[in-house]
Amino acid sequence: MNMSKTLLGVLCCAVIVLATGCQNQQLNDLKAQNRIQQGRIAELENSLAECDGNLQQKTQELANLSGKMGAGADAKDAMIAALEADIEKKKALIAQMQNQLLEGGQPLPPEMNMLLQDFAKTSDMIDFDSSTGMLKFKSDLLFDSGSDNVKAEAVESINALAVIMNSEEAKQFDLVIVGHTDDMRIAKAETLRNHPTNWHLSVHRAISVEQLLSKDGIAPERLAVKGYGEYRPVEPNAAGKKGNAANRRVEIFIIPGSK
Repeated sequence: MNMSKTLLGVLCCAVIVLATGCQNQQLNDLKAQNRIQQGRIAELENSLAECDGNLQQKTQELANLSGKMGAGADAKDAMIAALEADIEKKKALIAQMQNQLLEGGQPLPPEMNMLLQDFAKTSDMIDFDSSTGMLKFKSDLLFDSGSDNVKAEAVESINALAVIMNSEEAKQFDLVIVGHTDDMRIAKAETLRNHPTNWHLSVHRAISVEQLLSKDGIAPERLAVKGYGEYRPVEPNAAGKKGNAANRRVEIFIIPGSK
């Protein structure tokens, strides 16, 4: 009897030690991940501040140049056009960095990276950025113009993503689905009834993707939806509200789960 009690006590101690060891390892892993993320945030914030300062400088140069009168009008116009193009590029870069900061994008574990890289290779509509854990879907291939109905050929890709995200490797991750448009105004009366602004269209498209993923079995608490309309371009839009296909997109950030 005493031998049984002693053995039971030893086993209990061993379980406690193992459990404590696992908890300590998890805590250390979380601390390491947090240090990496904080370092990335600091780098992005520094780059953002530098780029923003450069943008202000270029904007001032443009204002000074625009105020000058006299000969050399053609040369001045060319310089103004070059400055305006540079400013638009910097605005797009700033928006991209802000997007990374707000969505919490960060590198994923190797096994997840491999799954998502292989997934991105299955379709021309998908790009994967391993540095931020972001999948980017080209809206022109996901949706018809002005529509938030996912095309039949694109539904298969969404279904395949759901299979990955329901796998053992991915179950501890959540998804943030973010819709974007270009700066072209919605003109068709029928489209305006459903999507009064580009902001509405971007959110409605993100919701359509979310609904497909939810239908495929991803728990609603793992899904979040956002829409930025035309206000987070990744490339300059053409002059005269003529847009840019690169800015029409749906981004899905794979982030550590909240549980």
